[in-house]
Amino acid sequence: MKEFAYIHEEGQLPVHLKAVPFLNTFTDEQLDEVLNSSSLIEADDGDVIIREGSIDSRIYVLLNGLLDVRIGGKKVASITRPGEVFGELAIVNQDKRLASVLAAGHAVCLAVDQKFLQDIHPREEDPAFHAALYEFVARVIARKLDFTSRRLAEVEKELRELKSSSSPASEVVKIKTPRSRPAKRPVVKAKRVVRR
Repeated sequence: MKEFAYIHEEGQLPVHLKAVPFLNTFTDEQLDEVLNSSSLIEADDGDVIIREGSIDSRIYVLLNGLLDVRIGGKKVASITRPGEVFGELAIVNQDKRLASVLAAGHAVCLAVDQKFLQDIHPREEDPAFHAALYEFVARVIARKLDFTSRRLAEVEKELRELKSSSSPASEVVKIKTPRSRPAKRPVVKAKRVVRR
């Protein structure tokens, strides 16, 4: 995996970033500062972009390629659309990463360091900047929750259909078992006692 400082012309949003909704949240001046605090990450197949359990403060935007999301080593989702944001919970909870994100082939991401943004834009001095940032994160989280809720509803429906099409659970299968014979009583032989 390679990481480069992102260098752009001030006031000019490059063509490949114009379709990224995350970046459209900011004014031109704010956007210049966001991009100046960013890095480009170029990853190859299997490279780890976010490691489960690690702590970091970056938000990522997929620019090109495919990514796998894994929890405990098991694939749980894919990130496939250019402009898709991931790792946004780092802004909200500043806790350990809940999942790993790995490149599934060659991928390019923009990594925005939100701690650096807080240093150059303290909340008390620039509430409008942070309002824009949190508004965007809230929209991303709401969209992901909506998708998850819909997918959960589909899975529940599939489960109900499977249960209704299977044989009733109340059927009992009788199994023949060999009858056991009563135990034989031990035979006790009496000794004959001879009297003299």
